Amino acid sequence: MEIFMDIEFYNKLNQALHGDAGKIDRVMRFRYLNEFVKPGQILFAGSSLMEQFPIQEFVADFDLPLTIYNRGVGGFTTSEMLACMQDCVYALRPAYIFINIGTNDLNDPACTPDVLRNRYRTILSGIREHLPQAKLFLLAYYPVNPDVADAGMKEVLKVRSNDCICRANEMVKELAAEVGAAYIDVGDDIKDEKGQLKAEYTVEGMHMYANGYKAVLDRLLPHLLTLK
Repeated sequence: MEIFMDIEFYNKLNQALHGDAGKIDRVMRFRYLNEFVKPGQILFAGSSLMEQFPIQEFVADFDLPLTIYNRGVGGFTTSEMLACMQDCVYALRPAYIFINIGTNDLNDPACTPDVLRNRYRTILSGIREHLPQAKLFLLAYYPVNPDVADAGMKEVLKVRSNDCICRANEMVKELAAEVGAAYIDVGDDIKDEKGQLKAEYTVEGMHMYANGYKAVLDRLLPHLLTLK
């Protein structure tokens, strides 16, 4: 497949991702990398909460029969993922897809629950259309911890609050049932007694260190170890 100097593709990507150089670069790199993937494997897709998941290192000693590819993009919203489904999902032709997308939509007060639901549903409908045999796993959104956040992050977490995340998780759970996907709630293992993301797991109140992802992995392993 010829990719080099695909100006038309770059221009479309630039428009869809609002000129964000980091996102554009990552998706462009995926487009090259996808030439070398094996179909029928496991895909992790979504935003930074998926991008930063060191899943390949974690499962290195488990001798899984399938390869895990990570196509998470930091900062992705559902609408941005929708614009990049070919390079972040379809081109890999995975048999199993683990998705965590939508938390960045929650940062926007104008993004109503119905808007998020419809965008997420469109992502899932596209997968069902292009990859009808793929098995879907929808991950619950992770809690946050405003107590350890700096002033700037505290403002973000006033909108992306744990109450908002809990409501959004109910929506994801309903969508999973609607499309025949598995819903995986990893929250209990990473919450403290206040229902917030454990302080020792978080970088700045939102994203996690590897110890937090290890707790998530423990919830995912029963699913991963059955895939073949």
